[in-house]
Amino acid sequence: MHYPLSEDYCLRSYVDDDAKALAHHASNPNIAKFLRDQFPQPYTRADAEAWIRHVRGRDPETIFAIATAEELIGNVGLYPQDDVYRLSAELGYWLAEEYWGRGIVSGAVKAICEIAFSRSDMVRIFSCVFEDNVGSCRVLEKCGFRLEGVHRKAVFKAGKITGEKMYSLLREEWQAAR
Repeated sequence: MHYPLSEDYCLRSYVDDDAKALAHHASNPNIAKFLRDQFPQPYTRADAEAWIRHVRGRDPETIFAIATAEELIGNVGLYPQDDVYRLSAELGYWLAEEYWGRGIVSGAVKAICEIAFSRSDMVRIFSCVFEDNVGSCRVLEKCGFRLEGVHRKAVFKAGKITGEKMYSLLREEWQAAR
């Protein structure tokens, strides 16, 4: 899959050659700071290769590389839920620090929502953001997500307890904004 975001950036399927750039960019502690502990830190080449195998084995494809023409610079993915939550998917993303502040993640989030809502029966996309991750909150708000609430003292990361903000975008809100 290849989905242009601008002249310089796109969403695309992962390829084996992404391992070097993935390990490099994902090893930045400022990336892992706002992600779950399952995101390795430091992020090794072996971690990158395992992730690429995992992602390439998914059907349907719901996790994509954010990339320049030269290399992977981030990730955006939807994680479909199951059981009674099967029409919802959790959104997750990260971007290499040197690319922050350029609107790339906002473009990637809008694109993956377009892909999900136009190609599936998904009715709700949600994202949980650490309370002090102001940049990520702003991305979601710019993309039309609404704050549903705050889970107080829900996150324990790096020896600190913090809240978690829950944002969501419904299919009908996405359609109305198109």
